Amino acid sequence: MRTHRIEVFLKKGLRDSHSAKILKKIRRDLQINLEALWFIRVYLVEGDFSPEILQKFAESALTDPVIEEYTLDTPSWPKIGFDFDWALEIGFRPGVTDNEGKTAEEALSYLLERPLNPEEEAVYYARLLLIRGDLTKAQVEKIARDLLANELIERWFILSKEEAKERWFQYPPPRVTEYFPPIVETFDLAKLSDQELLELSKKRLLALNLEEMKTIQAYFQREDFVKIREAHGLTQEITDVELESLAQTWSEHCKHKIFNAKITYRDLEKGQSLEIDSLFKSYIKRATEEIRRAKGERDFCLSVFVDNAGVIKLDDKWAFAFKVETHNSPSALDPYGGALTGIVGVNRDPLGTGKGAKLIFNTDVFCFAPPDWDKPLPPRILHPKRIFEGVREGVEHGGNQSGIPTVNGSIVFDPRFLGKPLVYCGTGGIIPLEVKGSPGWEKRARPGDLVVMVGGKIGKDGIHGATFSSEALHEGSPATAVQIGDPITQKKMLDFLLLARDMGLYNSITDNGAGGLSSSVGEMAKEAGGAKIDLAKAPLKYPGLRPWEILVSESQERMTVAVPPEKIEEFLALANKMGVQATVLGNFEDTGYFHVLYEGKTVALLPLEFLHEGVPQLKLIAEWKRPEFPERVEVPYPEDFKGLLKRILRSYNVCSKEYVVRQYDHEVQGGSVIKPLCGVKEDGPSDAAVLRYDLESEAGLVVAHGICPKFSDYDTYYMAANAIDEAVRNAVCVGADIEFMAGLDNFCWCDPIESEKTPDGRYKLAQLVRANMALYDYTKAYGIPCISGKDSMKNDYLMALGLKEGDENPYGVGVILPDGSLKISIPPTLLFSVVSKIPKIELAQTMEVKGPKALVYLLGETAEELAGSEYFNLLGIMGGKVPKPKAELNREIYLRLRDAIYESLVASAHDCSDGGLGVALAEKAFSGGWGMVVDLGAIPFKGERREDFILFSESAGRIVVTVPKEHRSEFEALFKGLPCYLIGETVEEPFLTIKGLQGEDILKATLEELKKAWQEPFADW
Repeated sequence: MRTHRIEVFLKKGLRDSHSAKILKKIRRDLQINLEALWFIRVYLVEGDFSPEILQKFAESALTDPVIEEYTLDTPSWPKIGFDFDWALEIGFRPGVTDNEGKTAEEALSYLLERPLNPEEEAVYYARLLLIRGDLTKAQVEKIARDLLANELIERWFILSKEEAKERWFQYPPPRVTEYFPPIVETFDLAKLSDQELLELSKKRLLALNLEEMKTIQAYFQREDFVKIREAHGLTQEITDVELESLAQTWSEHCKHKIFNAKITYRDLEKGQSLEIDSLFKSYIKRATEEIRRAKGERDFCLSVFVDNAGVIKLDDKWAFAFKVETHNSPSALDPYGGALTGIVGVNRDPLGTGKGAKLIFNTDVFCFAPPDWDKPLPPRILHPKRIFEGVREGVEHGGNQSGIPTVNGSIVFDPRFLGKPLVYCGTGGIIPLEVKGSPGWEKRARPGDLVVMVGGKIGKDGIHGATFSSEALHEGSPATAVQIGDPITQKKMLDFLLLARDMGLYNSITDNGAGGLSSSVGEMAKEAGGAKIDLAKAPLKYPGLRPWEILVSESQERMTVAVPPEKIEEFLALANKMGVQATVLGNFEDTGYFHVLYEGKTVALLPLEFLHEGVPQLKLIAEWKRPEFPERVEVPYPEDFKGLLKRILRSYNVCSKEYVVRQYDHEVQGGSVIKPLCGVKEDGPSDAAVLRYDLESEAGLVVAHGICPKFSDYDTYYMAANAIDEAVRNAVCVGADIEFMAGLDNFCWCDPIESEKTPDGRYKLAQLVRANMALYDYTKAYGIPCISGKDSMKNDYLMALGLKEGDENPYGVGVILPDGSLKISIPPTLLFSVVSKIPKIELAQTMEVKGPKALVYLLGETAEELAGSEYFNLLGIMGGKVPKPKAELNREIYLRLRDAIYESLVASAHDCSDGGLGVALAEKAFSGGWGMVVDLGAIPFKGERREDFILFSESAGRIVVTVPKEHRSEFEALFKGLPCYLIGETVEEPFLTIKGLQGEDILKATLEELKKAWQEPFADW
């Protein structure tokens, strides 16, 4: 078959912003000085199409005739007239999701008025750069490899000017040509030794330990089970379909084995021991149950820990579903694809909750190594800046193209995130309280319902995603674990499913996330009591997938629904009308089995009880001993407070992230009230988001979060405590009601299981235990039930490098293990997200100073708590006292502040967190454009009373508030008996002035210079 080539490019004389952006990146990030470049879009069209059809296709679908031109089957460079030295073309490898190519195929299909023949006809997209500059081929390779392409999923071709004149690009299109017959392998586990069982697990990337493999081995020798298998044409030998399904279902990612383990926790300092049967049940679930009982009739929780997302009741019309997920491992391999998949993947969680939620916002929190990393990079690790940019762009495209606003987020930097970045993505949605006479948040597949897969087709992408994310990143991490999401396909599916929901066309729904059909059908089978599907009926992206691959593939944009037989015709007709693929794969039963066929032949028969409850419980030991850091440290007194504050404002964890925020659409759907940026020039940092969930209602939804991994080096109990307090504090600052607030806990941990590769596993597990203890204590104290959560427990980089223990680490991060491997473990991290209500959106408060002659108050207690602070980090000091939130006191402050905001006594409120009071004051002042005069002598302080300690302490529970003078008496009366200190006032002069303990000015800086310092790090990105 013939392959045609269409090249699309801008007309002469037009500004090419895309080329300019790429040129800037090459010069800045690679230090390669190009003269110029020209960007061209390339479409490879497979098939025997007439020139007239191809011309019409190019003109009507691929080009904008006002600004673009094209060439068909001829090089574009002569027509462009651009003098170049090198041509670089980048396209996807075979089998990788090609969204632009797929969209072009749809357009061609519309033009032809018939579907394309996938065996012979296709469209593939590629990027072509014409490069002018005195470069070597090696430098062009570097541009491709280190900046523009990901070798894991893309390929590239290079031609010199001379080569281009002789022959233009003629490489074969990326069609999948490998064909594997749909055979099913079997394994006689009874004949395998322990070592052979482990080798099988490792070879197939099952991520199962020996006890788990032996449990499967024993079960498949049970006589009663073997007899049932024989009746379905199987033997005692396990099929690869069954083995892969069990591995997916039992994976750490899906089964949360560490959180459900039996743990012996030993406090070596106190000489005490504690037996814990499941961290989840003992601390997270128990706290929520106790909080709900205490709330009684005021309990707003509807569904917690049982569905894809947690659900609360907002009012008499709407329920609200919220879920936050991580996509760390795939983002380490392919930042763009991993993050894009992360955001569109978590979108499907609320969509698959109850009978389906309409998605109204996204959140994103990223943890990276510093983007100016200048040390060598270990093998298979991308530069932090490249990961940053890829992740940012992936989440941007996922949210923006789906029409879902991104309303809240943050970015944390630490060198240890070089090993694995953390990519937290969250989505909230609303569900009608009632759908066709039944609760909208409830669902149940019934025996007889049809199993219907809706959305995208199945490919090799995403295979072993669940098991891959259950391991450290290593040299064998599979490329197939990477997926690339398609927001456009998912948006069409979402619109279709919500309409089908309102028409009452299905009984239950869940997403095809980790584990694909194995997970979705396997889980829904529990609702009905069984399921039978035929994998041969599943639509594939290309032929050649084996049955086990079809079952566990995590190809994106897919949901599984349970459709009553009498409604299937209407369901399929609606899907066809809306351009959404829907395929009947089988039906739900009450047999107690997950029964999988291929072309009518049984390839898997697994009892639901064994599939979901058969995994053996881990038994682990945790040992806690506080790290040996001095609580008293020598700190030189600063000579230049202004310079010091500016340095802290420039630090990556404090500085402006406007560069990122501006590329996310937070206005789509029209519900935004308090946006990610606020202030007189809309460039100040909002504490939280406020949005309207129902445009016909006055009420608003508040979304906030807290994350403090920097305190994990000292005590993860207080890391978690500070994350929770920060989330609550941020929400309260904009007007949230702490008495109507729900939380989500997302744990990202380094491997906490003791082994040869993790000799400090007992300590890391103790860190996890202590974080859960804090979660219980602080959610109980604040009265905030956790409604959902997730854990990611293997966030390590592990690579055999042939080093020797004791060798100098050439990478500057991580540790060298006795076998010469390099291990980089992330700092233990808890992201705590909260959602709350505000009765009227006009009550919502922002953080910036609103005008002069207002009084400045500091709420909360300040102490010498600088361990892990931005100040000590700047000085390179490890030690001091970690902030210890006072939950009961802080809760009372937050309740009073809520009342003050609702009574319109407050002009602004901003929390003190990274950088302490100094940063909070600077941000308030330059965001509002009004000056402030603040007296540190008016602030009571526990500890060594020094100006720098007062200014940069990161004690929790503190909020800076401005109050109009006419409301002074009412405000102070409201806070009587609580730490509420009048520390200054706002002024017209555009200066931040800080008075020291003797009343003298120790800092006086213009708002302009402070803001410039704060904006500087990402100003030129």
